[in-house]
Amino acid sequence: MNIRSLTRGDGVVIGAAALLFIASFLDFYSTTGGDLPSAWDTDAYRLVLPSVFLIGFVAAGLLVGARFQPETRKVLGLPLAAWGTVLAVSAAWSALWTLITCPSTLDLGAGSILSFLATLALAGVALFGAKVPALAGALVPAPAPAAVPPYGAQPLPGAGYGYPGGQQQPQPYGNTPQPVPPYGGTPTPAPGPQDSAQHAPTPEPAPAADFTPFWFAVPVARPLFAEDGSPTPIAELAPGTWYLAVEQHGAATLIAQTQDGRRGVLNDTSGIQRG
Repeated sequence: MNIRSLTRGDGVVIGAAALLFIASFLDFYSTTGGDLPSAWDTDAYRLVLPSVFLIGFVAAGLLVGARFQPETRKVLGLPLAAWGTVLAVSAAWSALWTLITCPSTLDLGAGSILSFLATLALAGVALFGAKVPALAGALVPAPAPAAVPPYGAQPLPGAGYGYPGGQQQPQPYGNTPQPVPPYGGTPTPAPGPQDSAQHAPTPEPAPAADFTPFWFAVPVARPLFAEDGSPTPIAELAPGTWYLAVEQHGAATLIAQTQDGRRGVLNDTSGIQRG
C-alpha cells in the first residue's frame, strides 16, 4: 500500500465518509416537541440506514481501495472505481429524497442535512474528480530526489587535516617537501636529476555522467508498454500521480516504474513534469 497513490479527491472522499459517519448518530428528523432518533433506529426510518449511510460507506471504501489495487482487478466485469461511483450516486439520490419526503409534521434534522452533503461530495468526486486538476493532484507530494553529483566530480575541499589549504603533514628533517596534490589526484614526486627528462603523465578524462533516476508526472493519461516489445499496454500512467524513471533509452523513451512496482516502457515523454 502506497499512500502517495492517493489524490486530493481521495482525501475529500475520506472526509465525506467521516462526515457521513458522524451524521448517522445525529437526529435525522426533528420536531418542536422533542428530538427524534438517529438513522440507526430502523424501526423509525426503515430503509434510510442501508440506502443512504451503508451504501455511502461502501462507496467510499471502493473509491479509495481502488487506488491500491491493480487496474485489471474487476468485480462482475467492472472496476472497483466504477462500482464505487454507482453506489455514491445512489446514496446521494436516496439522501436527496429523504429531504424531499420529509413529513409535514416534522423538520429536517442535522443528520439528514449532513448526510445529503456528505453523499453529494462522494458522488461529485467519483464523477468529476479525475477531470478537475485541483482534485487529481497527489494528496501527499512525492519527495524531491536527492541531487547526485556527476560521476567523477570531486567534493568541495574542507579545512580538515590532509585537504588542500588545511594542515600540512610534517616532513622528516632533511627530506625534500613533497607538493600537495589536488584532492583525488595522484601525488607527483619532486623532480630530481633522474627525472629531468621525463614528462608528467597526462590525466585521463573523466567518464560521462550516468543516468540518475527521477520522479515525474504525465500531463495526460499515457500507456505503459512491456519491456519485451508487446503492443498491449500493461498499465496506464494517470495525471497527478508521480512515477519513477529508472532508465532512459534514447532521447524520448523512459523505463518507468508504477506505484505497485510494475516496470514498462513510456514512449511519449513530451510535456512530463520532473520532480
